[in-house]
Amino acid sequence: MTEIRLTKVTVDEVAPNRRRGGDIRVLLSPKTVGSTSGFMGVAFLQPGEHFVEHYHPYSEEFMYLVRGTVRARIDGQQEIILNPGEGLMVPKTVRHRVDNHGDEEACMVFHASPLAPRPELGHVDTEPAADDAAAGSPR
Repeated sequence: MTEIRLTKVTVDEVAPNRRRGGDIRVLLSPKTVGSTSGFMGVAFLQPGEHFVEHYHPYSEEFMYLVRGTVRARIDGQQEIILNPGEGLMVPKTVRHRVDNHGDEEACMVFHASPLAPRPELGHVDTEPAADDAAAGSPR
């Protein structure tokens, strides 16, 4: 009998990534669990925060809103409001940005698939990253 390798990852085990705005935590990925078809995580946005506009050349992105309300801006034109219990799929190569315009923290689960051939090809920012913008202005 072949042993099945299962790995459980909790949100507290993953360091927050704030480079693109908010608090993004990739829980299940090639690096954390050896996945080969995609990655999944959870993201938190405080009121007024946003994830910078970006696109995925190789992947579709699936979003499911658990708490709060967010606005997804698609290709800089179309706006879609997501409320708790609603999901959105963004096709590959489509630019998107997510803003929390509500008055409570937003919590969103995301999944991207398939994986890009190399990690640096998986995510392309189309506006300055949050930490790049913050570096240009004092807090």
